[in-house]
Amino acid sequence: MAWNEPGGNGNNHDPWSGGGDNRGKRGGGNDQGPPDLDEALRKLQDRLGGIFGGGKKKGGFGGGSGKGSGKGAGGGFFVVIIVLAALFWAGMGFYTVDQQERGIVLRLGKYHDTVQPGLQWNPPLIDEVIKVNTTRIRTYDHRSLMLTADENIVDVDMTVQYVVSDPMMYILKIRDPSDSLAQSSESALRHVVGTSEMHGILTEGRDTLALQVQARLQRYMESYSTGLTISKVNIKNAQAPRQVQDAFDDVIKAREDEQRVINEAQAYANGVIPEARGQAQRMMEESNAYREEVVAKATGEASRFTALLAEYAKAPEVTRERLYIDTLQDVLGRTGKVMVDVEGGNNMMYLPLDRLTEKQPVRDASGRPVRLDESTLNQLADQVLQEARQRAQTTSGLREGR
Repeated sequence: MAWNEPGGNGNNHDPWSGGGDNRGKRGGGNDQGPPDLDEALRKLQDRLGGIFGGGKKKGGFGGGSGKGSGKGAGGGFFVVIIVLAALFWAGMGFYTVDQQERGIVLRLGKYHDTVQPGLQWNPPLIDEVIKVNTTRIRTYDHRSLMLTADENIVDVDMTVQYVVSDPMMYILKIRDPSDSLAQSSESALRHVVGTSEMHGILTEGRDTLALQVQARLQRYMESYSTGLTISKVNIKNAQAPRQVQDAFDDVIKAREDEQRVINEAQAYANGVIPEARGQAQRMMEESNAYREEVVAKATGEASRFTALLAEYAKAPEVTRERLYIDTLQDVLGRTGKVMVDVEGGNNMMYLPLDRLTEKQPVRDASGRPVRLDESTLNQLADQVLQEARQRAQTTSGLREGR
């Protein structure tokens, strides 16, 4: 008899039941049938609700105590999440500014502060920090053809060195500081070159040109509020255009030759004029010395003559004889001739000692050169005197015999 036939014993035994006392119940302790899918889904929903803060439905698995426990666990989890998020948000606000940098703080897009080097903190997602290097020397090169005051064209190559002195102005006051610097550099250079002559720009005027451009460019940077400071302006090269470079080289060479010749002439004049002045001064000093000598000598001679006159008045004969002897001694002392007066003879002989003492070599009878020193001259004089006496005696004997 089937389990569901009419008129049965009322136990309604189905194939899934475990016994007669479990009628009308499903999922009993001895139930060996498949699990109820609705019950399994309800349990899973309750567990997820406990984790994420939701409560169980009334009459569900676990009763009222399970619902309270789920709410407490969900609240603690949310607190932990909030604390961790706050710590992470605060940690994102720490940053470091290097020694050569400055930080520009923008709070909600508006300038707030300029921070110095070191460890800093600003609220993230609210403040924005822009770091600017304020010590690095930046360089801008510019080269162009320009018209000078004397209507010549020059090719000028310039280098501008600058630093960021005010980072706030550099970031916020102007849109493109580099482009402003480029335009201002060309304007300042054209203004200065346009008021200068070409000769000065190509030769010794480059340093002056660079200083003038630097001063004018710095004024432009201050008026534009760029926050830049010009450190130095260098004129690397200034020359004529390539098409006429050869002609300008010849002109410059000619000017250099002109300057060289002028310098040489000036050097010669500086050497000759002082020498001529020195010679003139020497001649004047010699003239003054000669004048003093002549005057002093004349004064001395006059004084000597006055003194001699007094002595002559006392003894005329003696004084006259003495004057005669002194005069002969003075005159004959300056001649090289020796007068020989032979006693008993009518002729007076002399020896030309001035010629004998000349450097011309004297030779003897054999033709050998003879060196004439003082002793030789004395011997020669004695021989001449002896020969003269013998001739005088012979002449006197002949006269007596007659």
